[in-house]
Amino acid sequence: VQTCALPIYGTRVSPQTVYKARLFANYELDLFGRVASSVNAARAEEKGAEDLYRSVQLALQADTAQAYFALRTLDSDRELLNATIKLREDSLSLLRKRYEAGETTDLDPARAESELGTARADLASIERRRANQEHALAVLTGVAPSQFGLAARPFDTAPVAVPAGLPSELLERRPDIAAAERQMAAANARIGIAKAAFFPRISLTALFGFESSDLSNLFKWSSRTWMLGPLVGTTVAQTVFDGGRNSSNLSGARAAHEESVARYQQTVLVAFREVEDSLADVRWLSQQATALDGALAGARRAQRISRSRYDAGAVDYLTVIDVDRTVLQSQRDANAVAGLRAAATVSLVRSLGGGWGPMPEAV
Repeated sequence: VQTCALPIYGTRVSPQTVYKARLFANYELDLFGRVASSVNAARAEEKGAEDLYRSVQLALQADTAQAYFALRTLDSDRELLNATIKLREDSLSLLRKRYEAGETTDLDPARAESELGTARADLASIERRRANQEHALAVLTGVAPSQFGLAARPFDTAPVAVPAGLPSELLERRPDIAAAERQMAAANARIGIAKAAFFPRISLTALFGFESSDLSNLFKWSSRTWMLGPLVGTTVAQTVFDGGRNSSNLSGARAAHEESVARYQQTVLVAFREVEDSLADVRWLSQQATALDGALAGARRAQRISRSRYDAGAVDYLTVIDVDRTVLQSQRDANAVAGLRAAATVSLVRSLGGGWGPMPEAV
């Protein structure tokens, strides 16, 4: 609503009220690519944000799998120590009976009691570590630790066979590499935005509406008013003097692009290193597991021999204890390596962006 009073020399004009209802539309001619570059930068940033989300999701999945395998490794140690405690309790009971019968000195029961206490202390340590690991797994799954629990089950996952000659193209699945590539594309698009600032901005303006001095006639067709470019309603904006701002913005955009390129290259190099580290871990842990299997077989054979010789009186009970310790340590080492192999395989899957098999179409 507009009210105006126009004084004319020698004439008194009464105020007049004009009612207006208008709709404006503005369109910029993208002759120099500023708008297109802005759209491309926004789309690249959107895709980069999605890739960063996938990267966090993949890391969470890998951490959960590794925490689960670590928990099952502790379950294997727990079962092993429970069996060891049962065996040493039986041995202690038998040695006490032999001491009471005068067949041995009190040194052997004392040694057996010491080994039993050590095994129980190791079991308490395993129980503590298992509780902490279970709490960590609960947090990774989004559940309160007090409401989360997994029944004990020894580690029984078979090692995953990694195919030879994995192609380097698998790294294109990594979401962090994809995100770095999107950020590089966005930085490149922002160079186009900075370049377009040197050229004028041409905008077309359209206006349509109604104008009347009588409110009852405002929306009648006879009261319509409009304006349309390119001649009428066209604006051209050009900065005459900017004090070097546009040049500085362009230099900054180019420097940001170079930074994004360096960050992308660093991300790719880190990805190659992580894959090589995981492959080396899987390979050498496999060889270590094979060697431990041989060591465990030899320790168990020595255990049988030492017990039979002790029963025959050929060796003292200290020899039996030493062999039992070797068997227990070999078994625990084998359990630890099995857990590390599983964790290394999970790390390899994570390093490759989700594995080496075909990816789902939705990804």
